[in-house]
This record gives sequence, C-alpha cells and structure tokens, in this order.
Amino acid sequence: MGVTGFEFATATRIVYGAGRLAEAPEAVKALGAHRVLLVTGRDARRAAPLREGLGRLGLETRAFAVAGEPTVALVREGCALARAERCDAVVALGGGSALDAGKAIAALVPHGGEPLDFLEVVGRGQALTHPALPFVAIPTTAGTGSEVTRNAVLGVPESQVKASLRGPQLLPRLAIVDPALLEGAPPAVLASSGLDALSQLIEPWLSARANPLTDALAREGIRRSVRSLRRAVLETPDAAAREDLALASLLGGLCLANAGLGAVHGFAAPLGGMFDAPHGAVCAALLPACLEVNLRALRSRAPDHPSLARFEELAGLLTGRAGASAEDGITWVRELCAALRVPGLKHYGLTETDVPRLVLKARAASSMKANPLPLTDEELTEIVRRSC
Repeated sequence: MGVTGFEFATATRIVYGAGRLAEAPEAVKALGAHRVLLVTGRDARRAAPLREGLGRLGLETRAFAVAGEPTVALVREGCALARAERCDAVVALGGGSALDAGKAIAALVPHGGEPLDFLEVVGRGQALTHPALPFVAIPTTAGTGSEVTRNAVLGVPESQVKASLRGPQLLPRLAIVDPALLEGAPPAVLASSGLDALSQLIEPWLSARANPLTDALAREGIRRSVRSLRRAVLETPDAAAREDLALASLLGGLCLANAGLGAVHGFAAPLGGMFDAPHGAVCAALLPACLEVNLRALRSRAPDHPSLARFEELAGLLTGRAGASAEDGITWVRELCAALRVPGLKHYGLTETDVPRLVLKARAASSMKANPLPLTDEELTEIVRRSC
C-alpha cells in the first residue's frame, strides 16, 4: 500500500537515560536562561537538586507548584508570576500536569493574552504566533508523553471540559527522560500512567493518520509495555522495567503527536472535565470497549479498511503469539486491566443520566477526529455503558 504524505514534529532535542537529569542545569543555561520559572508537581522537594544545580550556575529560579491537573485559572496565575519575575525560560519537572502547565505558560507569556483566547473547543481557538519562552520538560511519571507533544491540556471547570492549547510553539526545546525518576513510584501511579502510555501507543497504531514512522515507534513501545507494565505494578519494578515504561511513554508521546489518537481520548477529555477522574485510569477503563466497538464497526462498514489488518498485528504484539486474532488482543487488554484493578467509569461518579451529555462532548473532542472511522452516537453510547 502506498504511503500518503505525513509530517513528524517533536522536541528540538531528546535526552534519554538513567542519571541524565544531572545534565539539566548546563542544558538550561545553554538555552540563554537567566531567570527560570521552575514548575513542579505538588511536592516541590523533588526538584530541589535541580534547583540547587541551576543556582550553582548562577541562574535564579522561581518555583510554581501544580497541585492537580492544570486549569485555565492556574495557568493564568503561572503566566502572571513569570511576567512579574521577568522569567526568560521555563523548566517543568513532574508528571503530565506539571509538564502541560509549564508548556502552556512558556507559550502564553510572550503573547500577554488570556489562555481562553487560544484554547480549543471552549475558547476562541486563535493561533499562537509568537515564539515561546525556552521550555525544558523533565517527566517523573511514565504515561503522558507530554515532553514531546505540541499541545497542553487544561481544565475549564465552568464548562466541565478539558481542552488543548495547540501549536508548534508548545514543543519543548529539550526533553530529558530519566527512568531513574520512576524509582519509588506507587503501584497505582505506575498502573494508571502505564495504561495511559499503552493506550497512546495503540490508538496511533490504529489511527486514520498512522504513518511509517509512528508505526515503527508504536511497535517498539507496545513490546516494551507488554513485557514490563504488569510486572512493574504487581511486583517490585527493577531498573529494566523502569527503562521500558519510560521509553514506552516517550514513544507513545511521539506517536500521538504525529498520528493522533481516537475514541479513548475523545472520551477521556470530557470525562476529566466532568468528574475528578485520573486521566490514565479513565483511558484504561475505556480501552477494551473502544477496541471492541471499533473492530465491529470496521468489519460491518469498512471491510477493506487498513486498520483491520492492524488489529491482527496488534494482537500478535500484545499476546506474543503468531496468528493471534483481533479478539485475542482485545481479551489480553481486558485481562490486563482486570489484573491491574482498573475501576469502571461509575467509580468516578458517572451515571446513566450523564451518558448523552458525555457522548455529545466526546463527539466534539479533537482526539475523535483520528479514530479509524466515525462512530455513531449509538456506538459511542455503547462504549460508555460497557466501560462503567
């Protein structure tokens, strides 16, 4: 089959390896920084060695903690602090929330504008036109791949939705992926983030916008996730497992940024806005039903669709068995979610009366555009009910 045109964009520089965090201070200084906004997760103490290293090189830092998933109001606050302190670079060390907040702040400060001016779906969706402040992303979890994506997801509580700032300006100048930072992560965090990473490998693999580069990365990421995720969560993760999870997350970020996602993330964005639900766990709850409904829809409405063959290859990657059927692959995913004790959507407060509104919001989500084929409202409703 011929290859249609595609684009591949990512962070200017990616540094991977255990212990590579030590290189961050020199790398930040090399970007021309003098005053750094240091964005962290809830516990800013994890960033203390980095802050000390920046200080030894003469760089001033101003800390900004992100206690939960970032909102428009929080990013507005971070932009105000960065401007008041005359910060000329942003470094984020933390999970996906800290990284998304840092990306958004770095992109918005030069515009001097309101986040809603540039936000998709519920904002005005204006294009970001000015270069961002130099931004360095250092993930401490292995799930979102935010260190290599060109969007930042922000919550808009008044609209009960999450939406993205999007544009090439959000790509970090440097991503440092150090698997040693996963040491000591609680099993629940490894499970939620690891299943998010797996879904961000599977959805681009099946995406309507898949391309040869993302295919190669997805294959490698899926193999690593398969061999290490269950072991890392249910046993004590060793260095090899941490390396696999960190690489699977990085590869998933590269895939989603360049091939798109699908129905799993189409639902996850509005669910995260409607309920206090962790993103990775929501993706895991949705993944089996999304795969089942997509497979059936392809077979009934698009029997010649290339994604059908991809379902078969995916099954082989997941199960490790040549000749595994698409159903075998979906069963493997469902059994993994059960082993890792993934709760259904009703655990987060979803009721039957919420379903029509959720389906309406999911249909408008940007991630839904890359689903292998458009799903009907009846099919979307079935996914939600089967994921409860």
